[in-house]
Amino acid sequence: MTQSPPTSPAAQPDAGTGLEWPPPPFLAPAPPVVGPDGVRHFEGLTYARTPGYRPRLLDVRVPVSDEPVPAVVWIHGGGWLEGDRRFPPPTVPAELLFGSILGAGLAVVTIDYRHSLEAPFPAQLHDTKAAVRYVRRFAAGLGIDSDRIGVCGESAGGHLSALAGLVRADGTDAGPALEGAEGVREEDSTVQAVVAWYPATDLGPLLSHALPPAPPGAEFPNPFTALLGGTADQLPELARAASPVSYAGPATPPPFLLVHGTADRLLPYSQSEVLAEALLRAGGQVTLRPVEGADHIFLGAPDVTPMVSESVAFLARHLGA
Repeated sequence: MTQSPPTSPAAQPDAGTGLEWPPPPFLAPAPPVVGPDGVRHFEGLTYARTPGYRPRLLDVRVPVSDEPVPAVVWIHGGGWLEGDRRFPPPTVPAELLFGSILGAGLAVVTIDYRHSLEAPFPAQLHDTKAAVRYVRRFAAGLGIDSDRIGVCGESAGGHLSALAGLVRADGTDAGPALEGAEGVREEDSTVQAVVAWYPATDLGPLLSHALPPAPPGAEFPNPFTALLGGTADQLPELARAASPVSYAGPATPPPFLLVHGTADRLLPYSQSEVLAEALLRAGGQVTLRPVEGADHIFLGAPDVTPMVSESVAFLARHLGA
């Protein structure tokens, strides 16, 4: 399905070909495909293009409604090294997660972003914020209420969700640099609610955290140092800059729900505890939900349905679905 190019004074059509040069930084949505249930599907929308990188894509599903609906931006995990917008973790069926969001009267936006070996931090945050700005820019055509956008993510996506909720263009000296200039530039990237499943929140301690052993013959880079992409001397300062706890104040944060397994070996439960404490000090509303005995991606939990249900109910409540 083709997408319409945006109107951009920087991108001029070539008289001989009709192509724009330089290529526009994003493409406007094409009309949706409507399913038998009335859900509108916008697939593979190009929300950001940067020379030298693959286009960043997102999908949008919008439930039947006579009015614009709130939206939830889902951010996948994968250690910032892998993952796909279409798939939650293997312990959480896509039909359960995305179906529950739609069933609550919320649109679901699933996004890809650059992985750490393509570009180190803050490229992943730049892409996340660009996706939010894109949804806001085209909200009317998508059937979304631009004033009611939340984020939800797991693991690396939980980290990016927390950053999306806390990093503001006007919030710190680093705000403009962390905002990025990808895709749509003139819209607001703030979000109104955050759900983060087992996120990384304070990367400094994770630089020396012992990771679970890999299977014999498997090669997998250290996800924390790969994300930061710096030298050993630079890593502590880069870790601070990439940590959500660094941005928990002075502005009042949006409401947060943190869901974390107490036996998580990859991202310890203490990662959510330290962010919850920082959010409370900043005057925020935060719920920290332990999943007793669960490892990363909720392994060992007898049923993921309660975590999904609580997360969707939290988003629906705070986004006014």
